[in-house]
Amino acid sequence: MTPPERRGPRQAEAERNDRALLRAAREVLATEGAHASVAAIAARAGVGIGSLYRRYRTKEELFQRLSVLSVEHWIAAAEQGLTDPDAWSGLAGFLTACVEFGQGSLGPIAGTIEVTDRMRKASDRSDRLLDELVDRAHRAGVLRTDVTPVDIALLIEQLGTSPVLDQLRKQGRDDLVPEAEAARRRLVALALDGLRAPGAGRLPGTPPSLRLFTERWSRD
Repeated sequence: MTPPERRGPRQAEAERNDRALLRAAREVLATEGAHASVAAIAARAGVGIGSLYRRYRTKEELFQRLSVLSVEHWIAAAEQGLTDPDAWSGLAGFLTACVEFGQGSLGPIAGTIEVTDRMRKASDRSDRLLDELVDRAHRAGVLRTDVTPVDIALLIEQLGTSPVLDQLRKQGRDDLVPEAEAARRRLVALALDGLRAPGAGRLPGTPPSLRLFTERWSRD
């Protein structure tokens, strides 16, 4: 990403629009799924459809860009977590940041777009960083031993999408959104308590594999 001091006015505006589009795409996809139209996303973001298509030639190209931006947020949250000297605080901070961002809400487009080299490289880096966060927490004895990185990733995706929040936003019930956000924070706290060592009991079944994430993005 270009340093702020080197960005021209047009590039800065384009990056602001991209952030707005990502936020809008998360909200529209949550209610409309993979069939969400570019027009609906642009309208939610307050971006003109003409200017959007001047920057992105196709819906697929837009979704590829938004996927990279989403993973880059994951990477930044993981890197921030690893700077925390406390292994538990670093992992909890990472998980909370990803949930509040709405990480995983682009899931509906999995398997509908081609995975680019940039998407793949960003995803590989995000996987390595999560592995490092989980391994550090295990070595510190603060994360229950039967929790895997894929467990954490799935939990983030489950908590990152909130049917209550999505419904309230669609209804325009801004008066209830803060209460719904507070309710989700309570659920995150409950989930974090369940992740802490030693755990009340063994988790059922076998640990989920990374295939749950990688193979659903394949169009083969």
